[in-house]
Amino acid sequence: MQWMGRRESSNTEDGGSGGGGRGLAFGGGIVGIIAAAIYFFTGIDPSQILNQQQGGGSAQTEQIDTRPGGSGQEDTPERKFAKVVLADTEDVWGKIFKEMGRTYAEPKMVFFTDGVSTACGNASSATGPFYCPGDQKVYIDLTFFDELKSRFNAAGDFAQAYVIAHEVGHHVQDLLGVTAKVDQARQQMSETEFNKISVKLELQADFYAGVWAHYEHNLKNVLDPGDIEEALNAANAIGDDRLQREFQGDVRPDSFTHGTSAQRMYWFKKGYETGDIKQGNTFAADNL
Repeated sequence: MQWMGRRESSNTEDGGSGGGGRGLAFGGGIVGIIAAAIYFFTGIDPSQILNQQQGGGSAQTEQIDTRPGGSGQEDTPERKFAKVVLADTEDVWGKIFKEMGRTYAEPKMVFFTDGVSTACGNASSATGPFYCPGDQKVYIDLTFFDELKSRFNAAGDFAQAYVIAHEVGHHVQDLLGVTAKVDQARQQMSETEFNKISVKLELQADFYAGVWAHYEHNLKNVLDPGDIEEALNAANAIGDDRLQREFQGDVRPDSFTHGTSAQRMYWFKKGYETGDIKQGNTFAADNL
């Protein structure tokens, strides 16, 4: 991806270090039941795991890092890259929303180390990148990109761009009212039933990431050969079936929360090939 020297988003901030020290109650809710790896790409409403040990709870005050290495320090290449990708999502979704006769409210991206306090509760880096609808912010510990490469064999800058675009896709869902409908449905379903809805939610975020990639290619012309393959490889690497097989030895479809590798690749590719937000209704798809 050709990103160096391009516009960087100003919608970023530092969220501090160690905010997740109270720990996570793994399991239940939207994220499934296996190892920490399955929680990468949690995406929407992480309060299902973040607040269980806190008994639910209210929004928390953000811990801004004012120590050396916090805000005000020179950006690393990783941070600058993330800011460029976020800026591109602002441009693309701003254009799409304008065509729909709406205004795109840009999310903020919060960089943190080890843990962070959010409107959805405390989170540790083990959660992976996620979006919190309570404050409309994307949270990311950039060391996750090292995990993506070393642990999941998903290397390349566009694999990283896919991660960010996926989380921004959850923000788009929030703005379009999908998040509220899913949250309401959660109150009336068993965990197994809701997991099926969660899969559809995550696959739609993958589709929206593909739509963004479509515009990156056709509008901005900044993709390099092999970039889409990097994104598809990342989608393949973090499918529920692949992660479960690797980390627990068998596959349990009833506990899927994000979709299989094939499904994640299919919906990203569909978004990329069509660029049409209207074709991303995963909730009505027959193959899920």
